[in-house]
Amino acid sequence: MKVADVLSYAFSAMKLRKLRAALTTLGVIIGIAAIVALLSFSQGFQNTITTQLQKGFATNTLIVSPSSGLGGVAQTPLLINDTEKIDAIENVNMSVAIMQNQCFINISDRTIKITVIGVDFEKYKSIYESTFVPAKGNITIPPQNDSIVIGARIHDPWQNGTIIADVGDAINITWTKRSDGGLYQNKTYTGQITAVLKEIGGFSIGGPSDFGIYIPIAYAQEFFETNECNTIIVLLNKDDKATIESVSNAIKEAFSNQVSVTSATAVLNIISTVFSSVEFFLAGIAGISLLVAGVGIMNIMIVSLMERTREIGILKALGMKNRTVLTIFLSEAIIIGLLGAVIGIVSGWGLANLVAQLGIFGGRFQGANQVATTQISITPVLTPTVLIGALAFGVIVSVVFGLYPAWRASKLKPVDALRYE
Repeated sequence: MKVADVLSYAFSAMKLRKLRAALTTLGVIIGIAAIVALLSFSQGFQNTITTQLQKGFATNTLIVSPSSGLGGVAQTPLLINDTEKIDAIENVNMSVAIMQNQCFINISDRTIKITVIGVDFEKYKSIYESTFVPAKGNITIPPQNDSIVIGARIHDPWQNGTIIADVGDAINITWTKRSDGGLYQNKTYTGQITAVLKEIGGFSIGGPSDFGIYIPIAYAQEFFETNECNTIIVLLNKDDKATIESVSNAIKEAFSNQVSVTSATAVLNIISTVFSSVEFFLAGIAGISLLVAGVGIMNIMIVSLMERTREIGILKALGMKNRTVLTIFLSEAIIIGLLGAVIGIVSGWGLANLVAQLGIFGGRFQGANQVATTQISITPVLTPTVLIGALAFGVIVSVVFGLYPAWRASKLKPVDALRYE
């Protein structure tokens, strides 16, 4: 029997039982749609987060921070002049100390709790030359003591043109410190905005942020009454693995292993590994639903076999071979799997895009009077691997679970089949 005749016969059998075939196909559709939606959305989310992080990182930088002891307290604090020790290490281009504290700022009759960061504007701009860039105003070097640089979301928190802080505006920064007697006192610093950074849109570890407020490091020392810093950003001459490892080890040795050194590339690699594990887990969950659909296929085809026993007996009495009967039943399973996979891929892709458009992901920018939300735009990505894998998985599951009913049909004896009621 020709392949075309086998497929034609299989299609005709499915048309006679449209509802049953549709419900069986629906099981495959749901399983494949779940796989495609979860994996394409996960891949899109991974690409978005990686891109956002890359904006806040420089791949040729290291982040040096104090090692924490019991209770999370730093064993040996980092000092601002520790940059001199780091600058002397081979393959280090420069380093910049970062001092930061939670403060309250008063702008446009709003009081907002925000992180205020003290940095050397010149060095910081050299390290993050693509992100520490003004969209409005100028980053003066050397800066005046009252110079303030703000992120894009401090300037326009809701990204709708509602400006609450602009170049030339004065800002009151209030920091609460604890005195020797255990009392809390407020210190206030009044500065003037000299620049608004261009929108970065990324998450930041050490790098510029849309929610950052930057003041000169010299005044930060005076304002926060300390020479200690939170982190030191180190700019390397090269970003290859060997250089990163050698400089990291040299820094740890210079500080007697009392500091932690993290590379931006290592952070990105860890994130990629985590997302790969999550994708595998999600694919497993979606695969379970497809296996359930496979059991449904087997059940339906066994029922179909019982209903068509006499039909099979007649065909075999007319000379149809066992392998032809086997091929007919397998063809039905393949058609169900193929249709279910194609429709499932389209449905899953559409579902992922719908969730991406309706979903809001991000953090919050909160003040005493107003709250703004930073949104992350996610674009689902349907990779060729997911596309081909979903198509193959749908067909394979259908064939595997349809194989037993097809084998039983091919083994029916014509006499027994014709006598079946």
